[in-house]
Amino acid sequence: MAPEKEITIYDIARTLGISATTVSRGLKNHPTINKNTRKKIAETARLLGYRSNTFASSLRSKKTLTLGVIVPRINSYFMASVLAGMEDAASRQGYTLIITHSNESAEKEKLNAATLYNKRVDGLLISPAYDTLNTEHLAPFFHKKIPVVFFDRMLDHPDSQAVVVDNVKAAYEMTKHLLDQGFRRIMLLNGNPLRNVYAERLTGYKQALREARIPFEEKRVITSPLTEAAGREMAEIIMQKKDRDRPDAVFAANDTAAVHCMIRLKDAGWQIPGDIGFAGFNNDPISQVAEPHLSTVNYPGYRIGETAVNSIISHLSGNTDIKTTPKIFLRTELIIRASSLKKKNL
Repeated sequence: MAPEKEITIYDIARTLGISATTVSRGLKNHPTINKNTRKKIAETARLLGYRSNTFASSLRSKKTLTLGVIVPRINSYFMASVLAGMEDAASRQGYTLIITHSNESAEKEKLNAATLYNKRVDGLLISPAYDTLNTEHLAPFFHKKIPVVFFDRMLDHPDSQAVVVDNVKAAYEMTKHLLDQGFRRIMLLNGNPLRNVYAERLTGYKQALREARIPFEEKRVITSPLTEAAGREMAEIIMQKKDRDRPDAVFAANDTAAVHCMIRLKDAGWQIPGDIGFAGFNNDPISQVAEPHLSTVNYPGYRIGETAVNSIISHLSGNTDIKTTPKIFLRTELIIRASSLKKKNL
């Protein structure tokens, strides 16, 4: 059976007895077309089953009004918040998003980048996977001057922009808070230091220890995928350590790992923060579900996504140039809760 013929503006024009130019303008709500005529055109288009040929339109305008997005994972509250901010900002300005995820795989990220490039996206928003080493797979975008904006995690490239937070400052402030509460053997449960966010958090942690004149010990820094399972596994490791090697506080680079480590230790009879204090990062809802509530760093996911999209669209509109502002920093703040308050009077 032969497929049905695609309805065109010429079919609508013949049905209504008007010109194809009038139909085209009416479908675009052009002000020169009478309101009633526009209504008739829209209704006839619906009845006939007309679909706008966005592909042909994009070839003419050289714009698809789509933005490609590559996220490292989708099963996190933080990334969901980022995507919500992106969606809202894009829809307000007439853009749509094509969202892909790498599942923390550089190889999958390369495939996603190639797919989005072939989809002719107007710009690319990307947070690199754990094991992405460089920007070679993004070369086609840079060559064609398709803007690339990194968010949360970033890689260095002179023709790109990054929307980030000051991870060094945030980690320094949280580590200092733990030190001020009297904790001295602070374990950092960190992500892959290949990624800037985790390398920067390690720097902030070291800086706070140095100022407190506490020697940095490599054994107190654990690289982890920061999953629920990783948090529980860390609790098992902590329980097996001898007293002098056992941490008296854990600062995790996300809330998920911190909470699941804390829950496992509580189930084993540990008192928090009496026996061990906890702090996380991101201010996910899980931080307030856990008991005691988790101290954390408020990380503005929605604003990161919104800012990244607004910036790339402003560049595409010719209002700004992303290269003039290589980094956009958004503010974080400490949210101090019971899990780290060893000194109850503070």
